[in-house]
Amino acid sequence: MTTHASTAEKGVGPLLRAWRERRRVSQLELALRADSSARHISFVETGRSRPSEEMVLRLAEHLEVPVRERNALLLAAGYAPRYPETPLDDPALGALREGIERLISGYEPYPALVVDALYNVVAANRGVMTLVDGVCPSLLEPPLNAMRLALHPRGLAPRIRNLCAWRGHLLDQMERQIALHRSQSLRALYEEVAAYPAPEADPADEPSDPVPYFALPLRIEHEGRTLSFISSIATFNTPMDVTVAELAIETLLPADPATVKHLQQLLS
Repeated sequence: MTTHASTAEKGVGPLLRAWRERRRVSQLELALRADSSARHISFVETGRSRPSEEMVLRLAEHLEVPVRERNALLLAAGYAPRYPETPLDDPALGALREGIERLISGYEPYPALVVDALYNVVAANRGVMTLVDGVCPSLLEPPLNAMRLALHPRGLAPRIRNLCAWRGHLLDQMERQIALHRSQSLRALYEEVAAYPAPEADPADEPSDPVPYFALPLRIEHEGRTLSFISSIATFNTPMDVTVAELAIETLLPADPATVKHLQQLLS
C-alpha cells in the first residue's frame, strides 16, 4: 500500500488530479458535482489552493475513491485519516463476522466465501471446502489465497475445464483492482499468479451443446462430473471502515440443473 510519508510528499493536488483523470471527469464536471468551480478545482490540483477537509471528502465521494485512498488524500492535505482500519478479529466487528458466517452458511450447499483486498479467504462455507478437497495441502495453509488456489497448477487449475477463459477473467479482475487501489502487494500477487503456466484454449473443453449462459461460467470437474457455476460478488454499501470496505463476498450460483442436483446430494 502507499505509505503515509510518500503520500504526504506528493501533496493532495496531484493525487486528486490522478483520480479525476482515472475517472475521465473534467474539472468542470467535477466542480458541478461537488458544488464548486472549475477554477477552484484547478487551483487545488496545482497546489495554489489548499482544500478544506470537507472539500477533500466531497471530491473523493464524487470521484468514487476507495475508503483507504480517501485516508491517503486527507493525509496529503494535512488532515488526520477519517476512516479506521479495524482488524477483522476485533470484538468491535463481532456482529459483522457473525452475520457473514450466517450468510455464507445459509447459501449452502452452494459455495460461498469472503475475501479481503488481497484475495485472502477470511471465511468459507462447506460448499467451497468440498470443491477444494484434494488440492495440494500447502495451498490450504493460512492465509488461504483464492487466486493462488484457483490458478496454481497444484490447486484447482487442472480441474477447471475452461481454464484459459477463467484465468483471463481472474487476471482482468485483478488488473482492475490494481488500477483502483494502487496496491504493491496486490501487484506482487498478480505477477505471481500470472506467471503460472498458461493453458491454450482447448475446444474439447467446451460443451458439445453450448448453454446460453448469461455470464462466463466456471466449469470445474468434481468426482468425475463437470459442475458449472456463475460467480457473483457483493461488497458492503457505504462502508466507514477500511477493513469492511475491502471485504468481498463471492457466491457461486449453479448454472445448470445437474450442478444443483450434485451439490444437494453431496451436502445432504
